[in-house]
Amino acid sequence: MAYTDDAVKAKLSALNETQESIVTVAQWVMFHRRHADRTGQLWLQKLKDSGANKRLNLIYLANEVAQQSKARRKDDFLIAFSPIIAEASATAYKGATNEVQQKIRRVIEVWRQRQIFEQPIQEAIEARIDELDKSRSSGKKPLLGGSLFSNSSGPSAPLEIQPIVPLQTAVSKAVVAATGATSTANLEYDKLTDPNTPTPTPPVHAARLSSLLRSLASAEGAVSESIKARRALVEGLEKLLDTNRTALASEESQHYELISRKTTIEAKKREVEDGIMRGLSAEPSPPVHGSPGLESTPNGKSTPHDSASVEPERPDVEELTPPPMESLTPVGSPRAEGLPALSTTTGADLTHEQPPNHNEPVPAMPPPLIPATAGSDLLSSFAMPPVRHHSGSPINNGGAFKKRKIEPDYADFSSGDAMEDLDEDVAELLRAESGGH
Repeated sequence: MAYTDDAVKAKLSALNETQESIVTVAQWVMFHRRHADRTGQLWLQKLKDSGANKRLNLIYLANEVAQQSKARRKDDFLIAFSPIIAEASATAYKGATNEVQQKIRRVIEVWRQRQIFEQPIQEAIEARIDELDKSRSSGKKPLLGGSLFSNSSGPSAPLEIQPIVPLQTAVSKAVVAATGATSTANLEYDKLTDPNTPTPTPPVHAARLSSLLRSLASAEGAVSESIKARRALVEGLEKLLDTNRTALASEESQHYELISRKTTIEAKKREVEDGIMRGLSAEPSPPVHGSPGLESTPNGKSTPHDSASVEPERPDVEELTPPPMESLTPVGSPRAEGLPALSTTTGADLTHEQPPNHNEPVPAMPPPLIPATAGSDLLSSFAMPPVRHHSGSPINNGGAFKKRKIEPDYADFSSGDAMEDLDEDVAELLRAESGGH
């Protein structure tokens, strides 16, 4: 079927509420998308002339065409519907039953979710619906808890932007009105000034020119209102921009100050950490003389130096105290005067060896043996030191203990008469026996 106004009206008249009918008409309309503007005007006129149920079907048709155009990225009908969709939605919504109104609300909500139309167009549609709800409710609470598009459940606009919201809404409404009026005026102008169109009779021509003038005047007024609303919006945005510029300058100054303070504190922190690593604190304490890591200066002050290059002093070791001499000598033995006590680091006694006398004459014969008598036993006890057995002292192979010579302790016994302390009778007896042998 060729595209004509009558063909479009016939398709719209045959439209019903079934899915098949809506899809079929939508495909035919989209096939003739180059006539999108004319189809939009005929669709709006048909919607105004229809009843409530027929208007809902036409809304469904516009929804199908718009969504298919969005999916296929064909903007012909989206551009054609944008100037008239708000008026058409309000016309279909006004005077409809509650059931039809809920279905229309659902379609408009789908447009918002899928972003079928641009944001100003969508806001204009919702604004027209909200106005109808307010006028119908007469101050009473609207059905279903309020308008479908109210943001009572969502986050409200910030206080700084709230003065801009009504200005933006006014601009959206003015743009929709100006777009529709301008589109109508342009269509009439193109049709009337088309050179291919035959010139009508003068009375008809004059009537058409008068109608075109009214359309152009209406479009001019709509555009003027749009310009006025947009200027108010720009003024409000400039005030908001100035406020934000002032706040931005203040925040930048605070940011610079915080960076400066942060840099200063970081430098101080590194200085303190370096002092800790060198063994210093933030407030140095008085130096202690003789402490490791400090050197004394001629003026009495101490300066730190590298402790790794100075070897620490050896600790004092307490010498082991040797056992007393009385435990090594017989009780009653005389002690040599002026002889220092000899000891070793292990605490053991030193054995004094008698140096050999090479000038001593070799005896011609061995000394006579003294018979074992009571006197000789007594003399032998004075001539020989007692043998002491110490725990752990070595024993030779013959089983005899090693004898220690402590000649200096018995120096007094080597001078004088050894028997001067004996009784005279015993001494005489011993001298006689010694002389006899």
